[in-house]
Formats: sequence, structure tokens, C-alpha cells
Amino acid sequence: MTPLVRSGSSVRSADTLTRDALAVLQPGFTGTTAPDWLLRRLGEGLTSVGLFGRNVAAPAQLASLTAQLRGEREDVLVAVDEEGGDVTRLEVRGGSSFPGNLALGAVDDTDLTRDVARELGRRLAECGVTLNWAPSADVNSNPSNPVIGVRSFGADPQLVARHTAAYVEGLQSAGVAACTKHFPGHGDTAVDSHHDLPRIAADLPTLQERELVPFRAAIAAGTRAVMSAHILLPALDGSRPATLSPAALHGLLRAPAAEGGLGFDGLIVTDGMEMQAISATYGLERGSVLAIAAGADAICVGGGLADEDTVLRLRDALVRAVRNGELPEERLTEAAARVRALARWARNAGAAEEVTPAPGIGLAAARRALRLTADGPYAPLTAPAYVAAFTPLANIAVGDETPWGVAAELSRLLPGTATATYTGEAAATAGTPALIDGLLDAAAGRRIVAVVRDVHRHPWMADALRALLGARPDTAVVEMGVPQSPPLGAPHLATHGAARVCGQAAAETLTGQGPAPRR
Repeated sequence: MTPLVRSGSSVRSADTLTRDALAVLQPGFTGTTAPDWLLRRLGEGLTSVGLFGRNVAAPAQLASLTAQLRGEREDVLVAVDEEGGDVTRLEVRGGSSFPGNLALGAVDDTDLTRDVARELGRRLAECGVTLNWAPSADVNSNPSNPVIGVRSFGADPQLVARHTAAYVEGLQSAGVAACTKHFPGHGDTAVDSHHDLPRIAADLPTLQERELVPFRAAIAAGTRAVMSAHILLPALDGSRPATLSPAALHGLLRAPAAEGGLGFDGLIVTDGMEMQAISATYGLERGSVLAIAAGADAICVGGGLADEDTVLRLRDALVRAVRNGELPEERLTEAAARVRALARWARNAGAAEEVTPAPGIGLAAARRALRLTADGPYAPLTAPAYVAAFTPLANIAVGDETPWGVAAELSRLLPGTATATYTGEAAATAGTPALIDGLLDAAAGRRIVAVVRDVHRHPWMADALRALLGARPDTAVVEMGVPQSPPLGAPHLATHGAARVCGQAAAETLTGQGPAPRR
């Protein structure tokens, strides 16, 4: 006889409670095939699986993997963090075929954004992915933000709102559920929540007029899911980050507009619970219980923790929290029901869609996003160049295994082009003058292309760039981050992102082989 669990006036079987606890988890795993433990847990109630770059080798392999998952559970939600641009999992080892949000915002053509998202969704659906942890709806109001930057459509709330809505519409028209993030807005932070807990000092009127504008637009556009942020907003809750805050998730995101909320009734997904903003303060298990209690429906975990033990620990923590009264059983039941409802939607939407491929749209968008600054005419590169990549530390969301820059594309167009990487650590060790002297020696008289990323955030990079231009004023500069600093170089190109297609567009312009960019 199956034991019963009592919670308030309800009586349910322990098996049902366990299945609900498994249903709210979105775990990851290692490998390019599904491990036996994952398939077994899908049979026991697990409803979602999160994929990362480590799980992807090629489109055909990914399609085989998702088919393997569906062989165990037909309506499994297969999620991935595929923003395009700098944050890609489908093309983690080669760079994305799509520019990211900042490039799309720079073009400011919502039809283009919708079409790019639709093509990205088509490729995801073709591989069996049904939930995308995208788009980022953050307003990049703080230029020093270390984790959002080019992942945002821009710093204007209305621009971000219209492109967020277009992205949601395009992605979901391909049968892939959108998960708009990072609620209630991660753009005004100077701390990366992968490492610590950011604090946003904005008052409620500012949140309403800035951070929340794109989320309202996404909800109006029908986004199926919203991802919470691990950020502390004292104007909402002085003690708990948004992911763990009833005031943020239930009181603001769920509450109807008449009560000052956004009226969202879809799935609330947490950002990765293993991130230090949560795990270092609350612990993984307690943080997950608090998140569900606060109003979250799905626990994203697996970016760094990808094993069966993590799943069982979280499952048991949720069951234990219901039994000891810390987590209302009704709240867990509601959360599990929302996960299963989205799984049903995704299965039906994916089966119904026929999307015409648009294979060249990513490069076309990257070309339109390119901006050129030059003091008069400049001479295109016609001989092998020397590419100096001034490289900052990659944030965890982007990762350090995805290539970026223009060297590969320039080498294709100008065989014999050489490249080297220059870092802040090297500048600190050798000193900027010695670093640049070594660079000039390595260039050996060739035309230099300096590739930079967020010069405004890295003093060492700005110093090195000024020293290089002082010695070689004909150096071309390609900014592949947020173009916040005054443009320097002959010419200066802003790509608004570091996707592979952004590098290709820049290389075409540097060699005079592409369409004329906007100035």
C-alpha cells in the first residue's frame, strides 16, 4: 500500500508528491547522449531537461539526443540557453550564426528581430528543443554591467520592449517557448550574479518606468515563461533576492495590473540555482525550497551541477519541506501543473509548425548592425594583417570556449594573416609599454587590427589601445562589445557583439569586400 502524506486538509500519496517534486526541476547532465539515470528519472516524473554546450556536438547529434529523451517521455521540456550572439550553445565551439540582442537593437528593425528569432527557433525545433531561456529583456542602463552588456537590446526601455516582444513572437511562432529574462531586470548591476549577489538601489517608480517596461511587453506578446534574477532590490524586498522573494514573484510578477503587478500566469523559471548569489548564501537545497515557496515554478540547475545526486537532493528537499510545513503542498502542486502545461503546449506547438528556412538572415543582420567611424577615407586591407586581440576574462554566461574576434575571417579573406592574444594579466606583468613593443615586433610592419571588447570597462585595454595608436595611427580598431568609449582607429568598427557573423561582417568591411556599413 502506498503511504499517504498529509498537508493541511489534503491527503496525497507519497508517489504523487515525489513526482511533483521531480516535475519542477530543470537539471542538466554531462555527455552527448542521455545517461541512464536521467532516463530513469524521466519515467518517475521529471518533466524538464536543460542542455548546455557540453551536450552539443552537431545538429544531428542533438536531434538524436532529444529523440532519446522523448522516447522515455513524449512531452519532455527540452530547454537550452541559446540567446544567439555571444551566448550560444548550438554553436558553442564555432561561434553563432546570429548576432545578439545589442546588434538587433542597433539596427532597430522589429521585423528583422522577429525574423532572426523565428529562424533561431526553427533551428532549435529541428533539433528537438522546445524551451529557450531567452530573450534577455534587461535594460542595459549601467554601462559597467559585467554580465549583460551586448546581451541587452540597449539602454532605452522602449527600444528594449519592442524588440523583446518581437523576439518572443518570432521564437514562439517556430514552436519554441520563450523564457524572458532576468526578471525584474539585471541591467543596472555592477556585479555578476554568477559570483555574488548584486544589489539594485532603484526605487519602485524607476523600476516601473525602466526595468519592467520590456517584461510588460513580453507578457503582452505571450511569452510562455519568465526567468527570475538573483538580484536584491530593497524597493521590493530588503532581505531576499528576487528569485526567493514572494514580493517580487507573487506580488509583482503574478499580481494583476489593478494591484500594480504584471499579471503573468505562465511558467516562472529560476536562473541557475548553483550561481553564487544563491548557493553561497542559502545553499542549493534551501534556496530551491524558498524559490518554489516564493512563487517560482521551475528550478534551473545544472550549469555547473549535472549529476543524479543533485536531482535527488533537490527532490528530497522539496518533499521534506512539504512534510515539515515549510512549503505548502498546494504551492508545489501548482508549480508542477504549470510545468506540465507548458510541456503540453510545446509538444503541440512544435508538431503544428512549418517554418520556411532563412539561412542567411544572421549574417544579413550582422552587416546591418555594423557601424563605421573614420576621419575621411581609409585604405582597405589587401595584404596579410596582424590581429591583436585585447581579451578580457569571459563572463560565465558567455563562457571561454566560444571563439570570437575577426582573425579567423580575416585569415580566410587574406591568407597569411597572423594573430595573438593580449590580456590584462600580461599588461600588468610586463607593463603596457613592453606589451606594445612586443606587439609591434610581432606585427613586423604589417597593418594591425586591434580587436577589443568593452574598452570602457577595462582601463588596461584602453591604455594599451592608446599606446598602440600612438605608435601606429593606421591601426584599425574593431569594438565587439558595447561601443561606449569614444571611437579610435583608422577605421573604427563597432559590431555590437562578438558572434561569428559579427566578425565576418567586420572582416568584409576591413577588406572592402562587403556592403558599405553605416557611419
